[in-house]
Amino acid sequence: MGRKKIPGLVNRKGIWHIDKVIRGRRICESTGTGDLEEAEKYLARRREQIRQAEVYGVRPPRSFRQAMIKYMNETEKATLEKDAWNLKRIEPYIGGLPIENVHMGTLRPYIEDAKRKGLKHRTINMPLEVVRHILNLAAGEWLDENGLTWLRSAPKIRLLPRSDARDPYPLSWDEQQKLFAILPEHLRVMCSFAVNTGCRDSEVCGLRWEYEVEVPELNTSVFIIPGQRIKNRQDKVVILNKVAEEIIELVRPRHQEWVFTYDGHPLRTMNTTAWKAARKKVNLEHVRIHDLRHTFGRRLRAAGVSFEDRQDLLGHKSGRVTTHYSMPELRSLMAAANAVCVDQSRKSPALTILRKKIPLTVVSNVAG
Repeated sequence: MGRKKIPGLVNRKGIWHIDKVIRGRRICESTGTGDLEEAEKYLARRREQIRQAEVYGVRPPRSFRQAMIKYMNETEKATLEKDAWNLKRIEPYIGGLPIENVHMGTLRPYIEDAKRKGLKHRTINMPLEVVRHILNLAAGEWLDENGLTWLRSAPKIRLLPRSDARDPYPLSWDEQQKLFAILPEHLRVMCSFAVNTGCRDSEVCGLRWEYEVEVPELNTSVFIIPGQRIKNRQDKVVILNKVAEEIIELVRPRHQEWVFTYDGHPLRTMNTTAWKAARKKVNLEHVRIHDLRHTFGRRLRAAGVSFEDRQDLLGHKSGRVTTHYSMPELRSLMAAANAVCVDQSRKSPALTILRKKIPLTVVSNVAG
């Protein structure tokens, strides 16, 4: 005859589960084992953990990997996919460590390895920023079943100085024409849209038709991108100048859900091998996708567009940004956006590039 098991253990499909009231709180969880002796040891450890937490405020052991999983499962953020990529880079260094052991000392191997690989400080800092954010959440917001935060306090995570960061590089009209002329058609259209709206890479790639809002009074439309898709978490109104309007009408028949696609699917980024190859071919390897946004901003400024209107068009976070513009305000913003369509010689290189590379029948159907 076998020995009696400790009360509070239930066998379900060969695995022992805890179902027991401990210190006034019912605990229901799997022990993860089919061995009764191991299950009893697990129950004893859990009982002691709860007692230590309630009496002495002792937090149960948790790894940073557990914190990563909690963050990815519970966070709604426009850059969550990028955060996942950054965590994947740093997870081999700290994933298995207890969360309280993650600090600048244990992050040092990651930093040194990244430096040896020749990575820029900005690239090295991106995973550090996510780690710092997770640790701050663990110390300030995440409460466990005992009412304790995951961390007593968050360590100070220092970022590397951005001394090696390069300045923005707005494109000249000639540089834009040379670069765009050799891009594949799908990238040429997307980059032309970015340089005429100031949209970020993720905003262009993630643009959906459901975001489009008709403005019949002005015989046009705008796109309102929801805040969860925007870096600053504010809804963003994308104003279409005449080049952006032509692009939108060009791509409208291509996909029912996504505005910009390649082979019927949306792109994750415009920073593809084709973009990098085109940059190299025209000796513009230093130009980044984000420089298209800088180009738009610089041209707005050169055209005499006010600082406030530039903020609105670029979607910068400010107290005056709103998705409820009056008709005069929209008309003013459209006029400002159209100021970047024409260079000093009163030509429109962006439109020229589009028409030059896209079959004339398609353009004539779109532009009338």
